[in-house]
Amino acid sequence: MNIQTDIVILGGGIAALQAARKLSTRFSVHVLTKANFTISSSYKAQGGIAAVISADDQFHSHINDTFIAGEHHHYEENVRTLVAQGSRYVKQLLQEGFPADYLENGQLSLGLEGAHSQKRIVHAGGDATGKHLIDYYIAHLPPSPRMTLHTYEFAYELILNTRGECCGVRVKTAQGQKTYYASYVILATGGAGALYSCTSNHAHSFGDGVALAYLAGAEVTDMEFVQFHPSLLYVNGACGLVSEAVRGAGGRFVDENNKPIMEGKHPLGDLAPRHITAYEMYQMRAAGKEVFLDISMIDNFEQKFPTITKLCQQHGVDIGIGKIPIAPGSHFLMGGVVATAQGETSIPRLLAIGEVACTGVHGANRLASNSLLEAITFGQLMAEHLLQTGTKQQHFNEALPLKKAMPSPSFTKQELQKAMLQTAGIVRHAEALETLSLQLSNTWQPVDFSNATQAQIELYFMHVTASLIVRGALLRTESRGAHIRQEYEQQTDWSKKWIVFQRGNVNVRNTLYEYNQIEINASTVL
Repeated sequence: MNIQTDIVILGGGIAALQAARKLSTRFSVHVLTKANFTISSSYKAQGGIAAVISADDQFHSHINDTFIAGEHHHYEENVRTLVAQGSRYVKQLLQEGFPADYLENGQLSLGLEGAHSQKRIVHAGGDATGKHLIDYYIAHLPPSPRMTLHTYEFAYELILNTRGECCGVRVKTAQGQKTYYASYVILATGGAGALYSCTSNHAHSFGDGVALAYLAGAEVTDMEFVQFHPSLLYVNGACGLVSEAVRGAGGRFVDENNKPIMEGKHPLGDLAPRHITAYEMYQMRAAGKEVFLDISMIDNFEQKFPTITKLCQQHGVDIGIGKIPIAPGSHFLMGGVVATAQGETSIPRLLAIGEVACTGVHGANRLASNSLLEAITFGQLMAEHLLQTGTKQQHFNEALPLKKAMPSPSFTKQELQKAMLQTAGIVRHAEALETLSLQLSNTWQPVDFSNATQAQIELYFMHVTASLIVRGALLRTESRGAHIRQEYEQQTDWSKKWIVFQRGNVNVRNTLYEYNQIEINASTVL
């Protein structure tokens, strides 16, 4: 089955829906998600939206907090765009009627999270901001025949034409295969947390979008920077996230003897950047000690954190005791497909927004609640850019590369997740990284997926994305932010050096961008 349209968006999270609701006012848009719209990291997001809203807050303060948390490994212009434009878009969202949390006096309730110098976190439903955003966007999609939402459609191959432009995507469904031909394809597929056996992400967040783009020839960078959240509920394994907002409300990290863990470890204590707190939790657990969040000082915990309360109840944790058992786990991918603030990648007509993209705004360690801000802001900026400059694709003559048979995987899904946590987790070492790198597929050549199942392709994509993380971690010979190497405990001269992968090659360069989009000389405007 073939479908021709203006725009295809892969993904059903906040970045995808923010873009879709804007683009569908003019273009024909198909939004594809491999599950449903409640199965995404966006929907599970407990944290809020970091934005300069208060009169007491300033852009330069938010920008500086972002730089400090990310260890100054940023594309600075995009950080300034994120903060300034993001503030404007969040204010618009509130003016439209988004149901954020307000105080009894009618003022917006702004929370504090780790590494922020001001209360600037907008929440909705206490600890259910992501759910409220997704529900709000879906409820307020314009009543336009131009918008079509598709669930349970799995994208497995990007289509390039003979000019090197992206002109479509192939997907698998329960009924068979479909091909979408489009003027633009937008990746908004999220991150890769489920490459690890302990994660806050949805169980199917395998980094599909990164693998799709890389196999099509797009530039990918910063893959070594995987953020680990310090507080996942841990009862015989990871059970879900315990938001950083709990510590913003006064919660503290303690050991099994109720001794505070972060005292003297960092000036911000329990609200230190995530790579600091996650490392301390890792060290404690590696020494055989249990770690907890002490919530005994938080009044009305159940009302303030209903999602976390329900999560604890489901796993037999009595919050009345005042302690929640926790462990660190994979949370966010700072790297991804190299993209501009307008979503442009190194492949013309292929765009990327949200966690799948790397715009350089998160550096080596994402500042808390900048992720939802990124999805809202760059989803909007990309859409506005296409509305102004989008042109109709005239060339659907497919490039027909020679495809090889899909190789047998080195690991099962569970084996790979375990190996990634042990080797490319919070602390890394060269010898183990080298061994794992050799075991993973480093291929970028086109593969024939036509007769493969979704599960087989997902496992292949997992190997590809994991390989990029491991190779990046091996090449960056320093510790910076979320990337901690045992042999290189200090930062070196790797600041603002990007390890870029493309078509099987690796390049270490001093700038995030070295590509120019091919000029689209089309007379027909979308």
